Amino acid sequence: IATLKSIQQGAYFHILIVVTCKIDPDDLLDVGEVQAILGLAQPNAISLYQRRYADMPRPLVVRSNGKTRLWLRQEVQAWAESRSWK
Repeated sequence: IATLKSIQQGAYFHILIVVTCKIDPDDLLDVGEVQAILGLAQPNAISLYQRRYADMPRPLVVRSNGKTRLWLRQEVQAWAESRSWK
């Protein structure tokens, strides 16, 4: 009853759903590999692309204050194939 009463009063609840799946480490790409797939030469180009293209895949793993970023190979390849320059 307390839960229904809170909902009726406009309270917000956050629900966390955890989904686990197995990822082959060979399917993870670092910045250099993403640059190679996209044909980019500059090290900061990935950050620029993420700001410029909202649909660019985001890293699956971010560690060490963003210094280590890993993308899922399938997502990057699919995105690259969907772009007109590839």
